[in-house]
Amino acid sequence: MNDGPTQDETGTAPLRLGDYLPYRLAIASNQVSSMVAQAYQSRFGITIWEWRVIAILGEGRPLTAQALCDVTAMDKVSVSRAVRALADRGLISRSHNVADRRSRLLALTASGQAVYAEIAPVALAAERDLLAGLSPGDVAQLADLLDRLRDRARELKSRSPGSPRAGR
Repeated sequence: MNDGPTQDETGTAPLRLGDYLPYRLAIASNQVSSMVAQAYQSRFGITIWEWRVIAILGEGRPLTAQALCDVTAMDKVSVSRAVRALADRGLISRSHNVADRRSRLLALTASGQAVYAEIAPVALAAERDLLAGLSPGDVAQLADLLDRLRDRARELKSRSPGSPRAGR
């Protein structure tokens, strides 16, 4: 009979992927993103990555591709592909960035704003359905815990040896 994780010769319990928090967060994120995406992918032909770009730009502030990477925690390749696809469809525009000539400012076009206006209520309804099984206190606690985990991960990442901020 197994009463719990056994320890190896160093006294460390073995990694059980199903109990490993980063894995569980990734699986939950993938499941939630996939569930929400069902609500708009077939209807609008928008990928998860493209939706994230539209949603951020839908807040009304033009951003660079690098700023989109920072805000969404998406990698540069995913942002680049999403931006290219959205620009090709006429949903975002690129303009000169007077603050940094090497980058372009990205913003939703009128067509992009129309897509955002149609998808946002669908995404919000999917979020309401997802959270319906939780109390308002649970939702607030979940939001707080996720923010704290994100902030702690950023802090630890900035301290890592390969980080440009390490040693500061």
